[in-house]
Amino acid sequence: MMRQRLLIAIVSTLLEEVAFLVVGVWLLPLWGVKIPLPAIIAIMIIWLSWSIFTYRKGTRALMQKPVSGLANMVGSTGIVVKELTPDGLVKIKGELWKSHSNSGHVEKGASVVVIGQDRLKLFVFPQSSASDK
Repeated sequence: MMRQRLLIAIVSTLLEEVAFLVVGVWLLPLWGVKIPLPAIIAIMIIWLSWSIFTYRKGTRALMQKPVSGLANMVGSTGIVVKELTPDGLVKIKGELWKSHSNSGHVEKGASVVVIGQDRLKLFVFPQSSASDK
């Protein structure tokens, strides 16, 4: 899979470079636009550098394992979006979760720590209370 991705990246970058060279050296002069050869070479080097940079960043992103989900939620901190009375909504890692406060009422905007789960519901404590225990 990764070899195919590398091969596709190399071929597509070479095709982009050739297309830019054809446009810069052949097509634009037909319309009266002349770009100096050193400028064309500099642009091609910059384009190649950008392609390598984005390929490497993309490969790193594809190799990372997902970090969201219930298995990784215990110990995470979040912000109360809908006050917990004792049930409400909490935003953790950019996701909204149904939550239950084991300490009763928690105001909107308060920080909470996940201490457990039951299916898709998280059990939380206010952050100051969780650190005291």
